[in-house]
Amino acid sequence: MNEIKKTGGEAVVNFDSVVGFESARRIVECAVDNFGRIDCVVNNAGILRDVIFHKMTEDDWDAVISVMLKGAFNMCRHAADHFRKQESGSFVHMTSTSGLIGAMGQVNYGAAKLGIVGLSKNIAVDMQRFNVRSNCIAPVAWTRMTQSIPPKDPTAARRVEQRMQVTPGHNAPLAVFLASDAAKEVTGQVFAVRKNEIFLMSQSRPLRSIHRSDGWTPQACAEHMLPALKSWFFPLERTADVFPWDSI
Repeated sequence: MNEIKKTGGEAVVNFDSVVGFESARRIVECAVDNFGRIDCVVNNAGILRDVIFHKMTEDDWDAVISVMLKGAFNMCRHAADHFRKQESGSFVHMTSTSGLIGAMGQVNYGAAKLGIVGLSKNIAVDMQRFNVRSNCIAPVAWTRMTQSIPPKDPTAARRVEQRMQVTPGHNAPLAVFLASDAAKEVTGQVFAVRKNEIFLMSQSRPLRSIHRSDGWTPQACAEHMLPALKSWFFPLERTADVFPWDSI
């Protein structure tokens, strides 16, 4: 808050949690009470409980889903009432390539982050009639949250050293743009940011189809569907496989 004020901006601090439906309402009300209206919600709350899936506990799952996915819903739901009445507003959600592509030891995190994409897309559809937009950003940045993950080997340590050069400030310009009227025609999109690169990410659409007039049986799937579609299957990849180069 002090940094914002030093640069001439206005800011207030609220310590309520996004996890509770009513406490999320108080966050939105705090903004309205202090600034008179609300024009954008940036869903950026997040935690990590990284663990390989067969060792993941229910608490590991619930903690991440509650903060990231339920928290995003809570904030959006309360802001939506104001956006609808004023017939304007923008949601900017932080997703992750852990959900869009895949990551080791992040089943809870990846599920929450991909769930946020579904949340954003359907909010965009529902609230288009009220001139309300909803978009996602998959950011890369060195933060207090990512700092909590120790490197496992020299390669990971080098990657961490490189990532430390990428700050949240590299992601902020796109978030501000999406919040602004300059992005009035942008909704339902998923972007990724890696330092000075901005990517528009693909969204699920049919790639190929195969028809069988007699219908399908498990054997027919094995004999006809599999050979027809197999060359189009997506490989099992992680973020580093899709983005093998250092952030530039």
